[in-house]
Amino acid sequence: MSITPSTPLRALSGLSGEPARLSESVLVLIDVQNTYRSGVMALEGAEEAVAEAARLLARARAAGAPVVHVQHDGGAGSPYDLTAPVGAISDEVAPAEGEPVVVKTFPNSFHATELEKVLTDLGFAAGSGKDLVLAGFMTHMCVNYTAQAAFNLGYRPTVVAEATATRALAAPDGTVVPAAELKRAALTALTDVFAVVVPTAADLRA
Repeated sequence: MSITPSTPLRALSGLSGEPARLSESVLVLIDVQNTYRSGVMALEGAEEAVAEAARLLARARAAGAPVVHVQHDGGAGSPYDLTAPVGAISDEVAPAEGEPVVVKTFPNSFHATELEKVLTDLGFAAGSGKDLVLAGFMTHMCVNYTAQAAFNLGYRPTVVAEATATRALAAPDGTVVPAAELKRAALTALTDVFAVVVPTAADLRA
């Protein structure tokens, strides 16, 4: 039996479904760190997502879009130890000279960080309705909560799906939710109201 999807809250609220244009956006790369590529935090599809994030970064730079890197700090000895290689931003998307790096300790990249100030200094103040392009790790966690926060602050987030990845988790009923299913569900939930989601970097206009 076929299922008819509900009308998204974006449409019911009169919000645009148009993706961001790179030249009119800030690219925010969230936690594209080595920890997600191997070891206890390894994500399904991490290598493909890093490669897509690198393509997105190259397109954003070519379009003249400002780029902000977000890096999670879990403290010494953690999977997010910024003093160790595991916590470093992956080489493929390493910050260029002049590109700010915002360090966070919560899933929401805006919480207790300088991100909002950095965006304001770039001419993208909260409440401006301006576009942010988001990508990184993990889809259901920091990408999700950063997109929600951006929306709540009055930005227009667009998420690039294939430049994100996550991992399988146990559901409350004891079954396992595969990584691909969790990623799909997280992105679908965002499209209801918080963000526009596009498959790849190529789906964004320069």
